[in-house]
This record gives sequence, structure tokens and C-alpha cells, in this order.
Amino acid sequence: MTCRIVTAGAFGALLAGSLSMTPLWAQDARAEAEADAAPAAGAEQTVAPNSEGVEPARPAGDVIRVGIAEVSDTDGSSLGDVRVEETASGQVLVSIALEGLPAGPHGVHIHEIGDCSAEDFSSAEGHLAGGAEHGVMVEGGPHPGDLPNISVGEDGTATFDVFKADLTFNLMDDADGAAFIVHDGPDDYVSQPSGDAGDRIACGTFEFRTE
Repeated sequence: MTCRIVTAGAFGALLAGSLSMTPLWAQDARAEAEADAAPAAGAEQTVAPNSEGVEPARPAGDVIRVGIAEVSDTDGSSLGDVRVEETASGQVLVSIALEGLPAGPHGVHIHEIGDCSAEDFSSAEGHLAGGAEHGVMVEGGPHPGDLPNISVGEDGTATFDVFKADLTFNLMDDADGAAFIVHDGPDDYVSQPSGDAGDRIACGTFEFRTE
């Protein structure tokens, strides 16, 4: 009869190894759980709102729609541009950066046709209305294309940002496009159909793309 003598050190090593071993059934269960938790290839991943209920900023790499209108006056001189873009909140950001305009307040709107070919810019037709009334001061208003008046400085420049919840790319980026119009006077936010803002003194048609 042969006896094996196991030293204390060897016994400890054997005991540690046996404790660290995971049964095969447990390994299989863990592998299945990890597979269920991993997103499927190509599946859309969403970001949940944080503890305050606010949706986080758009993750880097997401594609957004933007539109750029190069604005010119009735002589064809370039006055700058207007940019519209999607935001993570769902609203559209309208950014205006213009120069060479007469000082004072001016009504500005997004119009329903992307055409500035007429000398008086009437080819852009009416405001982008979306079935609403004109003017933020009117019941049933405003138009999606209605914007606050811009204030042009003595140097002829105007820089302005505004968010629009009712303005969508489905309204602007359709078969006939959209245009940005600057009027000679301010919009009174009441008069139909365009706020009694006077003549159209500048126009730009939007070109849409993704970024």
C-alpha cells in the first residue's frame, strides 16, 4: 500500500484551485446572459434620458440635416447666409449672419418656394404656413416660417439665433424647396398674411444636405 503525503503548501494550492473553478453549467449560463445583454450587430442604439429627464446631447457621429441659404439683395450683392439645422431636442436652430442691410428692424421669414428669380422676390411666394395663421400675436399663429424681427446695426450687420419647434425639414426640404426673405420694415406679428413688413429686399434659397 502506497501513501501519498500532501504538504500544507500543496494542499493550499489544491484547495485554492478547486475554489476558483467554475462549474460548466455556470459558465454556460453566464455566456448566455452576456450574449443577451450585447446589442445585435447593426441594431439601433438609443440613449436614455438622464436622471433629470433631459435627453443627452447628440452623440458624436450622428447625421443631422442642415440647410444653407446664401442671401442676396435685389442687385445680386451677397449679404451673408442663413443656416437651419436639426438639434437633439427636436427643434430647428435658425442662425442668421447678414451684412450690408439698412439699419433698423426688419421682418424675416422662411417662404414656401425656393425661388429668388423674380426681381421683387415674389417667386418665393408666401410664408411657409403649415396651415397656421400669420403672427405670434394671433390666435392660430404663428406660421412655421415666421421668425422674430432682426435688428440691423448702424454697420449694416445682423447676427441672430432662434429655435423653432414648429419648423421641420419635411416642410422645408420638399419638392419646391424653401427660401429666406428679408423685408424692408418690421413684422407687426399681427397683420395678415405677412405682418405688413413691406417690400422684399433680400432673398436666398436653401440648399439642404446632411452632416
